Amino acid sequence: MFSEFFSLPRRLRSGGPVRKLAAFAATASILSSSTALAVAPESSPNQDVIVVSETINLADPPERLNSKPMPVEVVEAYPNLRISRPIVLTGAGDDSGRLFVASQTGEIFVIDESDREVEEPELFLDLSETVEYKDRENEEGFLGLAFHPQFEENKRFFVYYTTSDRPHVSIISEFRAQDESGRQVGDPSSERELMQIQQPFWNHNGGTLAFGPDGYLYIALGDGGKGNDPLGAGQDLSKLLGSILRIDVDQPTGSAPYAVPNDNPLVGQKNVWPEIYAWGLRNVWRMSFDPATGMLWAADVGQNEWEEVNIIRKGGNYGWNLREASHKFTRGGNKGSGPRPDLVEPLIEYPHEDDWGKSVTGGAVYRGEQTPLLDGYYLYGDYVSGRLWALKYDEKEKQVTENRPIAWQQLPVFTFGMTDSGEVLMSTMMGGGRIYQFVTKDSSAE
Repeated sequence: MFSEFFSLPRRLRSGGPVRKLAAFAATASILSSSTALAVAPESSPNQDVIVVSETINLADPPERLNSKPMPVEVVEAYPNLRISRPIVLTGAGDDSGRLFVASQTGEIFVIDESDREVEEPELFLDLSETVEYKDRENEEGFLGLAFHPQFEENKRFFVYYTTSDRPHVSIISEFRAQDESGRQVGDPSSERELMQIQQPFWNHNGGTLAFGPDGYLYIALGDGGKGNDPLGAGQDLSKLLGSILRIDVDQPTGSAPYAVPNDNPLVGQKNVWPEIYAWGLRNVWRMSFDPATGMLWAADVGQNEWEEVNIIRKGGNYGWNLREASHKFTRGGNKGSGPRPDLVEPLIEYPHEDDWGKSVTGGAVYRGEQTPLLDGYYLYGDYVSGRLWALKYDEKEKQVTENRPIAWQQLPVFTFGMTDSGEVLMSTMMGGGRIYQFVTKDSSAE
């Protein structure tokens, strides 16, 4: 049955075979069914002990929560720069002072991070002919970019995109940079595919790529789309979707262009994908590591009623589609579930109301020097309402202590990113595609 879905065409590839992944096992009859085979994990010594306090509903917070407005303002980082649908903002980790900005349409641009007057970015790599993006299917396209921790030496970087070769197929590939006419650019001929993932629908593709402090590549995958998780992917570990993967890109094994770390939580279990690190997720729209603590933050977009923010732990089941945030989910014929010890509740949630929003956008922990009062705050927002917040988490007490609004013009919050110096940036696709930074509010202007 898998061959019907996963016999994908081979394009230009170097460095070995591609691993074709059975992201979902479904025929038309299964797609129309409200039930799916759920494969539960066995107990594993590789699973972290996950302890979280009670989820905070931001619309009805406890008195102890500091929710005073944050005395920072949001200003354009590069007022003269416009890049269409700027979906990834990142440094290369090589102390070069460069900022890479990827467009959802498939181009990767690069600028000098310190050049506030830049108007024209340099093109680093153009994949626009390879990438499929449509405005009416706007959760596909170029979605992820991560530079290898040793990029300065090995020139390797990794991308996540929807291919134009075949409908709804996600590709995770490695490329290499090269010197050309005195500057560094991506080499389009160096592509080496790691994964091809057939998506059942055009939405809920996830797409964040991030290297952890352990040197492994983490990959966020949505549940495959439509609504209610019709394939039951979030709770079915025989499917890759609805999860965060963790792979070793430095150790190809056998026919696979990567290895599965031995301490991944599902290693050695039957009928599961050992690449899976955490599951029960609907559509993580941006995850990031705190460079100071190594904690993995993820904002998971809700469906009808609730948005949520999580800290991702190894072996964590985050509840979807049994739970939406900290609430029983029963739409689409789902039975749902009340709280359970094996289901990780989110740190915070907020309802689908005008005062809050309807589509959370994560998020990065600020570790820069330009705005010291933001140090240690997780900055995140909402795509629909355009609202922004600064969240503080007490790791010792395992609880959120602050969630403070940041005033600005409330354009759609598209994505967040971080420079090599720890400055957190944010983008909107409005106005031609703009990039913003967070600075201390000028009290003299009030």
